[in-house]
Formats: sequence, structure tokens, C-alpha cells
Amino acid sequence: MQQAYEFLKKCGTYYLATVEGDQPRVRPFGTVDIFEGKLYIQKGKKKAVADQLKKNPKIEISGMAEGKWIRLSAEAILDERVEAQEHMLEAYPNLKGMYQAGDGNTEVYYLQNAKGEICSFTAPPVEIEF
Repeated sequence: MQQAYEFLKKCGTYYLATVEGDQPRVRPFGTVDIFEGKLYIQKGKKKAVADQLKKNPKIEISGMAEGKWIRLSAEAILDERVEAQEHMLEAYPNLKGMYQAGDGNTEVYYLQNAKGEICSFTAPPVEIEF
């Protein structure tokens, strides 16, 4: 998990894929945090991705940094606790203009059953599972 966290931080922007009906949906994300031993992402409840995750929590994440890329599949599990939201917003204070813990719009998800790899053209893949 730590490797995935550090790599996604290096990426800055990574891409999160969900499913809407039979159509894949991909969008840029930039938040990643570790709270209580779990890897978290954050998003707004009013966005279409919220409905997509309610119907199907399976996601894929991809990003690139320093000539390497990450591919990660997981289930995104909603954590409604204000403490988890606060922890994320402390890690990303620039989001506090748009989001507040407990505001009814801020949502944080931890990744469960995550599997993937960090790859490059110059080294064997590094397997990730948490």
C-alpha cells in the first residue's frame, strides 16, 4: 500500500476509471491519503462518479511518473466518518475552499482488495496487493 501511495503522490494527477451502465468513465484525480492503515481517495458527492461508485464500487487507477506507470484495480468503499474526511482535507488544504468535512458533499473512499503493478520499460513489474 505504501508503494502505491508514494507513487500516486509522485504522479500528482492520476486517472480513475469507473463504469456507468456499459460505458467506461475515466477522469483525473489528485487526492490520495493514508488514514488508519488504509489508502483513501476523495471526491465530491454531487459529481457523477458518486452515482457510478454506488452502483459499482470497482475502480481502476492509472498514472505515470518518472518514466514508470501504475495500474491498480480495487473496490472503493465509502467511509462516511467526518474524521476520515478531516484527515484527507488536512493533507490537501487547498481543497478547503470547495470542501468541508461533514458538509454533505465531501466523500472519502478507501481502497479494498487492491491489486496492481508499477511498470516500466527498463525493469520488471513491481506487484502491489493490499
